[in-house]
Amino acid sequence: MLIIGAGITGALMAERLTRQGRQVVVIDRELPSLGSTVASTAMLLWEIDRPLFELAQLYGFEKAVRCYRASHHAAQGLPSLVRQHGIACQMRRRLSLYLVVDDSPNLVQDEYALRSRADLPSLYLDHAALLKRFGIARAGALLSRDAADADPVLLTHGLLDISLQRGARLLKANAVAYDSTAQRVTVGLENGLSIEARQVVLATGYVMPDIVRPTAQQPASSWVIASRRQPGHLWPEQALIWEASRNYHYARTTADGRIILGGEDDRTLIEPDARDDATPAKVRALKDYLKALWPHASEDVAFGWSGAFDTTHDGLPLIGRVPGSKNIFAAFGYGGNGITFSFLAAELLAAMLAGGSSPLFDDLAIDRDIPG
Repeated sequence: MLIIGAGITGALMAERLTRQGRQVVVIDRELPSLGSTVASTAMLLWEIDRPLFELAQLYGFEKAVRCYRASHHAAQGLPSLVRQHGIACQMRRRLSLYLVVDDSPNLVQDEYALRSRADLPSLYLDHAALLKRFGIARAGALLSRDAADADPVLLTHGLLDISLQRGARLLKANAVAYDSTAQRVTVGLENGLSIEARQVVLATGYVMPDIVRPTAQQPASSWVIASRRQPGHLWPEQALIWEASRNYHYARTTADGRIILGGEDDRTLIEPDARDDATPAKVRALKDYLKALWPHASEDVAFGWSGAFDTTHDGLPLIGRVPGSKNIFAAFGYGGNGITFSFLAAELLAAMLAGGSSPLFDDLAIDRDIPG
């Protein structure tokens, strides 16, 4: 089994497949975790970028709830895996707050009603309850349990270490060509060599090989700031925060008392130079937003960065067989739930390779049809 990519997705795949007893080789053109993983804010939410009510409008209640429950299961499973192996990655169980935007609580109340019907763990807080418990002045919010946060780089290295101890191999190599016409898949490398494998899993983040041609995803860029350490100026319970809007802001705290705030997404500034040019203005906008969200916070920014990411039109990941490429599979956990979806991808692909079945194989298929 060959895994292309040594970020968080590849590391989760390697841990799951070596646990299954498979011989695994992981390759990456960079050092482990230094692609999109290092830029992740690692908010481990089970709530999907597309609200449940929107997903139900697209696919019907049954399929929408199945996807939400799968995400919820993954958000519970990853901290359990970390705890089981004692991976030191600052993993912390968190609550999440899904904030009303523009003082229009109706959509959030509708979302709460549908989550209640689906028996998903959320509670609606009106303005008074939200202000009293968290000190945040919004018209309302959904409060949910079973979220988490972590250091994504430490998590990746911890998972890879477990896989290596089980016999996996980790190599620095750049895959540039794929031939799946024979019984084995031949992967051509940039250095002129090649690797043959029974199966290949693509865990390449936002660098998608030419053999994958989905129509469901769209690239974008996001900006993030991290404050100086200020453990005395954090909001109560240090819940993960995000907003009920398509281009939302998101915030969390860190184990050493920083505030990480991200957002200001842009689908036109994809190239690194364009992102860098926009960073000073984006950082100022994030500082202004933080001041409005949590006036008690220090405005001193210790770090600021940006990263490219992909979203899908339905908010769901791309997991499964690569159409037209025998024995090649993909694990692309796009959107705000990237790491949660990566855990889900590891579980689903392990089941698929073992001959299992699940309606999620069709729900999350790379070539699925998305209404509208």
